[in-house]
Amino acid sequence: MKSQRQERILELVTKYEIETQEDMMSRLQSEGFKVTQATVSRDLKELKLTKTLTARGTYRYSINPARQHVGAGKFNSAMVDSIIQVEHSLNNVVIKTYPGLAQAVASGVDALNMHSILGCVAGDDTIIIVTRDIESSEELSRTLTELMKTF
Repeated sequence: MKSQRQERILELVTKYEIETQEDMMSRLQSEGFKVTQATVSRDLKELKLTKTLTARGTYRYSINPARQHVGAGKFNSAMVDSIIQVEHSLNNVVIKTYPGLAQAVASGVDALNMHSILGCVAGDDTIIIVTRDIESSEELSRTLTELMKTF
């Protein structure tokens, strides 16, 4: 439950401008998570979220740039270099790799342990990832594309 809650916190801070712990607590409670302010505070600290200045001059929680690729620990440069193309459609992400490398890349995707990923199937040079919703597939596609630029 904690990992699902923390994964959702990361999704919420990328999707919305959450300015306070109370805002986060309200959003989580509206999604069925039973949390207190103390729990939210601990989660935010464990996730190492930072507050950044918005265009309006207020502060919001955001993912620390150093943490953004923490989940990519097993997703190393060799795996990223194996990817030719990433596309998404509805709640699916399709990754094209060089022949024979899809299984290794899929293993790296599985190691990300993202709550938004329902499953991952790999062939010889193609991976199909099924996500919980359209927004998750868009976010995963964006994340993988950014990883490709980083390595």
